[in-house]
Amino acid sequence: MVTAEIRSLVGRIGRFDAIVLTSGLWFLSKFVRFAFPPLFERLGRVYGVSPAVLGGAFSGLLMVYAAMQFPSGLIADRVSSVAVIGGGTVLAAVGALALAVDSPLVVLVGAMLTIGAGTGPVKTVGIRVLSRTYPRQTGRALGVFDTFGTLGGAAAPAAVVLFANAPGVVGAGWRTTFLVAGIVGICVTVGFVARVPRRLPDFETDRDDTETTVPIREYGALFREWRFSVFVLVTTLFSFAYNATLAFLPLYFTREAGLTTTTASLLFSVLFAVSLVQLLTGEISDRTGALPLVALTVGLATAGLGAILLLSDAAGPLMLGGAVVCLGLGAHGYRPVRGAYLMSVIPTSVAGGSLGAVRTIQMVAGASSPALVGVVSETAGLRPAFWILTAALLVATGLSVLLWVFDSA
Repeated sequence: MVTAEIRSLVGRIGRFDAIVLTSGLWFLSKFVRFAFPPLFERLGRVYGVSPAVLGGAFSGLLMVYAAMQFPSGLIADRVSSVAVIGGGTVLAAVGALALAVDSPLVVLVGAMLTIGAGTGPVKTVGIRVLSRTYPRQTGRALGVFDTFGTLGGAAAPAAVVLFANAPGVVGAGWRTTFLVAGIVGICVTVGFVARVPRRLPDFETDRDDTETTVPIREYGALFREWRFSVFVLVTTLFSFAYNATLAFLPLYFTREAGLTTTTASLLFSVLFAVSLVQLLTGEISDRTGALPLVALTVGLATAGLGAILLLSDAAGPLMLGGAVVCLGLGAHGYRPVRGAYLMSVIPTSVAGGSLGAVRTIQMVAGASSPALVGVVSETAGLRPAFWILTAALLVATGLSVLLWVFDSA
């Protein structure tokens, strides 16, 4: 009896191996990418280069990462999602391990580009894996997935500080960050490749050479459906507004709200502290549908950013903090719902490539917005720039409500 109960418990726990392993790889992908910015000052001294050089290298990492979205999804549709993610994370681990020992600048740049390429497939193809593995709990699974990623980005600066102040293993102390990330990445990838194929439908693991290849034009056919294109516009406007907000919010607090640098940093941290809401919104979307929550979360983010602007002159840190919480709940809560909706409307045969195309559009918009805000802030000021971002979110909210109304009709 006891043995049977133990086996039943192990079986229930085993159902979650796919989400734990896939989310673990997303955690490591975000971790290894965002370990670089906290090291810029140290890297500048070690290699004798300017911040412009390091910034250019990091931009190269992000550009390679963005460029991998569509092709990795396309390959996943034709070959295997597990193979694409596994190959990418091994490549990223190799890039990380290359930084574990003292090496010249060209190795640093090459490793950064390798990490960008290797981590590129994880989010796009990972969403595909989880939506196929947990079709009835896609929102919940993506909530866990996105939360792991957020924690990975948040953990990177702390790990850099920890290892930088400790004796190195095979190189300088800060290099241990990449040594650990590389080793753990390989170990988790082995577990992922070994366990996850068992959880996927047969079509995902037993492809053969006679299977019909989906024509490239099929990936563009989705965009001719107005509801899909409008939703892509919603996600693009959100990425445009949110990325620029992340880049300039601390500066806005010091320049426009008159806060100290320390207080501005604390309020900025609050934005990430509420990221666990992703678990809740993902769960709710499985029960109520995605579009109502898309409208609610984007609207909440719009209200939060608008409140920050309206309260800048009169409110203190406490009220501004409440507005930041509102912004964070909406922005983080939106992510798993967005993924759940896309995977519910994209046909399985083109899921990887189509999601990759959407993510490429989002990332290009997100990458361009900080530059635009920088230009506007120099000519008109930060506040007008932030009103542009708020307007983008307001339009996204209106379009989300429009989709919800037509979906309910």
